Amino acid sequence: MADPSPQSPTLSTSPLPPPPALQSPTSEPLPPPPPSSVFPFFKSVNRPKLRVTSEFDSDSLLFFNKVSCKIFDNLAKLKLSFQNNAQREVSQPQVSLTSKYVSVLYDVEEKNAFVKSSVDVSPRLQLRALHNVKAQQGEVAMEANLAEPGYSLELSSPVPIGYPRATLKFPLGEVSVQEKEVEEEEKSKRIISVNGILKRQAMDGVCSALYTDEELRLRYAYKDEALSFIPTISLPSNAVSFAFKRRFSPSDKLSYWYNFDSNMWSAVYKRTYGKDYKFKAGYDSDVRLGWASLWVGDEDGKVKATPMKMKVQFMLQVPQDDIKTSVLMFRVKKRWDL
Repeated sequence: MADPSPQSPTLSTSPLPPPPALQSPTSEPLPPPPPSSVFPFFKSVNRPKLRVTSEFDSDSLLFFNKVSCKIFDNLAKLKLSFQNNAQREVSQPQVSLTSKYVSVLYDVEEKNAFVKSSVDVSPRLQLRALHNVKAQQGEVAMEANLAEPGYSLELSSPVPIGYPRATLKFPLGEVSVQEKEVEEEEKSKRIISVNGILKRQAMDGVCSALYTDEELRLRYAYKDEALSFIPTISLPSNAVSFAFKRRFSPSDKLSYWYNFDSNMWSAVYKRTYGKDYKFKAGYDSDVRLGWASLWVGDEDGKVKATPMKMKVQFMLQVPQDDIKTSVLMFRVKKRWDL
């Protein structure tokens, strides 16, 4: 017989989870939690990589330092350069910001800034500007590529005052025309100044003519795998000189230069040992000085491509008139990537 009393309400509960199993002594222990960072803010900051370059010159006892990094997703480069002596006194500090279109160089001691800008208005037209903030001077230029490849016309002018200059560039060289003001018999006179350079292949070499400040310099350069010969004559002074270079092997080279007008000459012998070692020795009759140097690290290459990112140069200078005053100098250049 059913119970006539109404059914009492009951709470609906989910079944309790089973108790955790005891860990077997043979099972692997759980890894410890990672240590919490003392400065959690810097953990999320993407710090740019710093490049620090320091160079020491034993002759001047100065350190030349540069610190640079790329910012704004590699769109610009920020660089700080300065010098310091043995007493840690800082001199000539400069800060520069360089990007594709604008670069700014600020001299801290002079409290002056140099601003340079370049903008491509169209595929064939480029505008450039340079401004010295402290001197309130600069230059603006416009260069247009002509229809023929290798030809361009550049118009530039100093600001706020000055005479404009027109330069025509072509595959064989360039010619510049500018109005100048010269003093003649206590009177100023305006003249048209023409400067230019021409180059052309001739007789298995390159002939060039450089005309500047009413002086013409003619030069011929012949070069092959073993020999280089470069005579030069200047007009109207008729000064003649020539340079001669002879490569005895891929690692041995001799260079000689002689000036017929002054009878001055110089000679340099160079020998390389692999890519990172170079020995050079020479003599200069103008200063009556003999010298020898040893490079550890590529002399012409960048520091980042050398072993340990470091270059060292040792140089011995021996004056011909007083050998006792010979000097041994060295330079060390090192780069750190932080």
